[in-house]
Amino acid sequence: MKCACVLSKNRTMSLALAGLAILTILFSGCATKGQTGALAGSGAGALIGQAIGRNTAATLIGAGVGAGVGYIVGNEMDKKEARKMSQQTASTNYAHTEDTQPLGGTKWKLTSMNPPEVGAEYTSKLVEFRPDGHVITTTTRPDGKVQTDDENYRVVGDTLIINKPGYLINAKYRISGDEMIVSAQDFSAVLKRLP
Repeated sequence: MKCACVLSKNRTMSLALAGLAILTILFSGCATKGQTGALAGSGAGALIGQAIGRNTAATLIGAGVGAGVGYIVGNEMDKKEARKMSQQTASTNYAHTEDTQPLGGTKWKLTSMNPPEVGAEYTSKLVEFRPDGHVITTTTRPDGKVQTDDENYRVVGDTLIINKPGYLINAKYRISGDEMIVSAQDFSAVLKRLP
């Protein structure tokens, strides 16, 4: 009789985890496919871990491995979409307005960067988010030389996605009045809106 009770508890635990994973996936609004993949992978990994190991450790290991694999797959999908957008923007010089809002048509001046050694030294850095999906960064160096970089961007919820062949940056951003704070994995920046 004790064995049947343990099996019933494991089955109940598995069903509860499955329900929680499904609800989490259905009701969460992830900004990027990488985040969605991590969430879905975590739920699936937890279910598989529980089914194989039938204990909490196996469930947690499965969730961790699933989250990692899910993020990698989702992030690759983000990169593919960014490349596709880059090609479309290059060929048509057009981006959907909803992909660039609320930044499209705004100009900003970088006021601080953390860590400061990200990128080369500069005396000023101006950033223009064009409605066509291009972000133009004009950097003035201490020696007076000016460098202009043209990248593609799109906005998904509170995530700013900047890409150019060879790299992709997913950064959280927040606007408060005339100030924008951008936070990525390797840096954070504060910008001030220009008229």
